[in-house]
Amino acid sequence: MKTRYIDLIEQTFDFPQQEFKISGSHLTFHNIDLMNLVETYGTPLKFTYLPQISNNISKVKLWFSDAMEKHNYHGGYQYCYCTKSAHFKFILDEVLNNNVNIETSSAIDIDIVESLKVSGKITDQTFVLCNGFKREQYISNIGRLINNGHKNCIPIVDNFEELNLLSSAISNTFKIGIRIASEEEPKFEFYTSRLGIGYKNIVPFFKDYIQNNPKVELKMLHFFINTGIRDNAYYWNELQKCLKVYTALKKLCPTLDSLNIGGGFPIKNSLNFDFDYSYMIDEIINQIQITCTEENVPVPNIFTEFGSFTVGESGGSIFEVLYQKQQNDREKWNMINSSFITTLPDTWAINKRFILLPINRWEDIYERVLLGGLTCDSDDYYNSEQHINAIYLPMFNSKKPLYIGFFNTGAYQENIGGFGGLQHCLIPNPKHVLIERDEQGEIKTRLFRPQQTKEDFFKILGYE
Repeated sequence: MKTRYIDLIEQTFDFPQQEFKISGSHLTFHNIDLMNLVETYGTPLKFTYLPQISNNISKVKLWFSDAMEKHNYHGGYQYCYCTKSAHFKFILDEVLNNNVNIETSSAIDIDIVESLKVSGKITDQTFVLCNGFKREQYISNIGRLINNGHKNCIPIVDNFEELNLLSSAISNTFKIGIRIASEEEPKFEFYTSRLGIGYKNIVPFFKDYIQNNPKVELKMLHFFINTGIRDNAYYWNELQKCLKVYTALKKLCPTLDSLNIGGGFPIKNSLNFDFDYSYMIDEIINQIQITCTEENVPVPNIFTEFGSFTVGESGGSIFEVLYQKQQNDREKWNMINSSFITTLPDTWAINKRFILLPINRWEDIYERVLLGGLTCDSDDYYNSEQHINAIYLPMFNSKKPLYIGFFNTGAYQENIGGFGGLQHCLIPNPKHVLIERDEQGEIKTRLFRPQQTKEDFFKILGYE
């Protein structure tokens, strides 16, 4: 009878996988010895494997290039990084090594863009797409960026008022995009996205406020749906509605030459994850080509704004199981040395599942458990994994430490969790380690931030 943890995984999934392998009884991630990471830095810790960011960008560029060549598509492709997924400088530095562009969502994003220009990471030729609901400071910063010569800054108009606000802040002519307020899936609590302008209102908006406005040049139509890019009837139906608006606008507006299809590629959240990225890109290009040919308009340049897909699979978190509590006949609680609410807030806020695997003891017998965090909040737990509806880990043994890892956590968790700020029950932020490879491919690690201290909390709280 096979009762070891490694037997369970090998019988349940196609394992090992490209990024996950076993060395002895330890887990490796992209050939990185994670137990060595634990022994060097201790836990809890978060890590970012920077090369994976460039890997994912390169894959998307290749998929689009192949699809455009296959369909003889005469438009170009521009990859934009959605900065709200992770604003850290080390992320932007790695992203911008790949000759890509930026999508912003708030005023301080523009300050970051200007800082990146000073450091030479981006130039006036870099596209900066400004999304989001824009109020005074955001408008002012966009105006400053364009007035200082960044002609490839394209604010995406979110509502009827923004065009006048932008015109007041910008001295000369400027380019804009318009965001479509897409219709959400029937299961949503609302029918139409709060972002953008409704399908039926876009052509009238263009005719009334843009067509005869010598200061404004419409360049882009922006389309995005909340559920992201999925191979289902809902996505293809919304894309077709978007393309009808694009072709109608193109016939009225010769300067319109770009379609922004947003982001929303899923990332791997279990060992049996299966998504055909190349097929989806091929079919999107095909649908755009068909519609534009039928309507006798040139195909648009394609922009995307991948955030989670860019950075998500670069991140991970490692915890130690401190103690096991047997609360009744069936439930065993493994208590970790951190908090899910503070370190992986999406597990608590939207029931998001990440890949969960033990770092060590793969040769040991396994058991079914629940995972609990350190806070006193009853919601600080992780009780199921999407692909098996239960959590199985090597059996708890107080004399044999068990370390567990959550993988592909690189998007949004620090921003939503309030990195460096107050945490629920004052649970400290874990230390954060960066992992790179040198020119010879050797692994290099460095500490980006140590774990939060009492002094950090006292300063925020005003006790010193």
